[in-house]
Amino acid sequence: MTTPADLAIVPRDRRFTRGGPVARHWLNGDPVATAFFNALSVTFPRGEAYFIESVRAFRDDVPDRLAGEIAAFIRQEVVHTREHLAFNRHVTDQGYDVTLLEADVIKVLDLARQRTPIVSLAATMALEHFTALLAHELLSDPQYLAGADPEAAALWRWHAVEEIEHKGVAHDTWVHATRGWHPFRRWWLRSLMMLIVTRHFVHHRARGMMILMRQDGITGVRAWGGLLRYALVRPGILRRVVLPWLAYFLPGFHPWNVDDRALIDRADSDYADARLASMA
Repeated sequence: MTTPADLAIVPRDRRFTRGGPVARHWLNGDPVATAFFNALSVTFPRGEAYFIESVRAFRDDVPDRLAGEIAAFIRQEVVHTREHLAFNRHVTDQGYDVTLLEADVIKVLDLARQRTPIVSLAATMALEHFTALLAHELLSDPQYLAGADPEAAALWRWHAVEEIEHKGVAHDTWVHATRGWHPFRRWWLRSLMMLIVTRHFVHHRARGMMILMRQDGITGVRAWGGLLRYALVRPGILRRVVLPWLAYFLPGFHPWNVDDRALIDRADSDYADARLASMA
């Protein structure tokens, strides 16, 4: 499987959460669910800058079609950064201290930038697959954002659409960059980086959730129970991505082995009037 030939990666220039404050527990009044999304959002501005750097480092000699997809990927990620910076201001406006969460992101990315560019691209490819799995879940099951602040919910659905849409870009860039490698070497590094990325992702996002819940007075068994219940039971977002996560380790893996463009089509009508002028 390869990226569908008729796929268009379309930057959608939307602005969210500008009309007024977002409630402290904006997701159905649930501090645990809110902490999950808030902890994730804090990572995005710096994380997406890293993704852009990693892919951009290998764009010079790629085929024309992939060059266009990389350009669209970068434009999408730039707008994601802008919107999550705005959303994160609402998080801090509600009294949350995210200093430790941001320090974790900086520490991990500083370590990542000490690696070679091809390792950074492998890490980006793994993280892009991870975010695409979460995006698929978010769009396929309305329970995740049920009862959410409408503007915040729109932000997360919009982001999910574009994560699915560009989910093959880092992978295709990697395939081109490593085209001279032995298949086993390519598979080994790709798989190793997914294991490392998953460990860091789960550890730091859980830590971020615990830090935010502590600021709501939720600690100890209550905090861990809430976290595990949300991740593994109801709605069980991490439990539900285990099988597609495992598919990453198959030798013939490609992100578009699962063609979930129907989820984009379902959500995209909400954003049709917000396409960037240059894409008209």
